Order: sequence, then C-alpha cells, then structure tokens
Amino acid sequence: MKLYYHPLSGHSHRARLFLSLLAIEHELVPVDLANKEHKEARFLRLNPFGQLPVLDDGGTIICDSNAILVYLAKKTERTDWLPEDPRGAAVIQRWLSVAAGQIAHGPAQARLINVFKAPYRPEEVIARSHAILTLIEAALEDRTWIAAAHPTIADVALYSYVARAPEGDVNIEQYSNIRLWLNRVETLPGFVDFQKTPVGLAA
Repeated sequence: MKLYYHPLSGHSHRARLFLSLLAIEHELVPVDLANKEHKEARFLRLNPFGQLPVLDDGGTIICDSNAILVYLAKKTERTDWLPEDPRGAAVIQRWLSVAAGQIAHGPAQARLINVFKAPYRPEEVIARSHAILTLIEAALEDRTWIAAAHPTIADVALYSYVARAPEGDVNIEQYSNIRLWLNRVETLPGFVDFQKTPVGLAA
C-alpha cells in the first residue's frame, strides 16, 4: 500500500496511525502542499478533490481519511476496530461525523491558523474547539475509549487534532479525561506520533 500524505496534516496522520496500529506494510509518499502538488494534474487523477490523504492499495484508490479507516478495518476484517453490529457501527459513525465536522471546524482550524497561516478567526474556532472538547470530555467520564470498551477507529479519527489542539492556542489542561485518553492512545502497540510544531501554546 502507498499512503500519499503530509507530515503536518492531522488527516494524514489519522490514516498513517491506523496503518501502523494494524501493522500493515506501507510506503509513505510525501506530497508538497506548499508548492501545491496536491492541485497538480497527476495528483488530481488520484483524488479530484485535491486533498490528502490518499491510499493506493494496489490500484484501489481510497480518498478521505475516515474512508481510509473504514476501508482498512473492513479489508483486514478487524471487527474490534469497526464492529459489524448495527448499534456498534452506528456509534462509530457518530464519532467519525464529529471528526469530519466539529473537530475539523474547531481544533483543526485553530491549528491551521498558527501552522499554515490560515485566515480563520481565532476567537471563533477556539470557542468551537472548547465546545466539542467539553462534549468529548463528558463522553469519556465513565469510559476508557470513546465508542466501545476497547479502542476503535473512532479513537483514531479523533486523536490527531485533539492531541495537537494546543498548537492552535486551545488549552486542554482542564480536560483530564481527554488527557488520560490521549495517553492511552499513545501507549497502543504500533502507535506513531503526529509531528509536533512549536507554535501557539505548544511553542
């Protein structure tokens, strides 16, 4: 498998992390975002949306980080990471939607301001970040993992941007359940770290 990625992309890290947790051999193919390689015709043939990451599994092309998580869990028949039962699958999907929605428009955008100089309004995205982090903190009040009694792709989908939220000036010190959960993810066999950037509260 080949994973087209960027080391500072949380979406890319999400896919890379799951490949590593599953111990799947893969080749990392860096894409130069600064020089807009992701908008060149060669890359757009892989993903017409011009976004990372992209997984190439022997010619089967999977775009979108959450879709890659689902694909890998299904391909390897790892029902521990993605349950087959209706309720279990629905709970996972709920958190994948949070990752694509509130996380993308909260901690991810806040971080983009400092890491990539994105033109978002800090006060708005930081407020959105704390709104979703408060909900995640509450969800973790009486459980070890976000969607089941064991780690699932929901934990993988949420991890990267929550872990690097301080880079976007989002303080996570008050979220004790989240910080314990981050530590649990980081001790999973096969964990690979998301490259740190010394900006914001992480400077």
